[in-house]
Amino acid sequence: MKTCLVVDDSSVIRKVARRILEGLDFQIVEAEDGEKALEVCKRAMPEAVLLDWNMPVMDGYEFLGNLRRMPGGDAPKVVFCTTENDVAHIARALHAGANEYIMKPFDKDIVTAKFQEVGLI
Repeated sequence: MKTCLVVDDSSVIRKVARRILEGLDFQIVEAEDGEKALEVCKRAMPEAVLLDWNMPVMDGYEFLGNLRRMPGGDAPKVVFCTTENDVAHIARALHAGANEYIMKPFDKDIVTAKFQEVGLI
């Protein structure tokens, strides 16, 4: 079973994402900020990361840069979630190493489509 790390400071978003991704046969690990997410990755690198962009302690951009520099950190498919819809914001995330993006709020169909696009399902 593939593992997906869900990183979001909102417990509601994590809960919704967990329900969707478990329905797609992912084992879920949660973190409420980028710092905690890096600790998870140091213990066991997930196949996928659903990553919020705006978080306290360490935001998604900083987390992604740190992840990609870790041994094996180039492997996880990273789908970032954002409420920002400007092209520059999305381009910055993709340039930083994200594989795909999802606009909030998201639903099962959107998550399924994006995870299919990056080859996770």
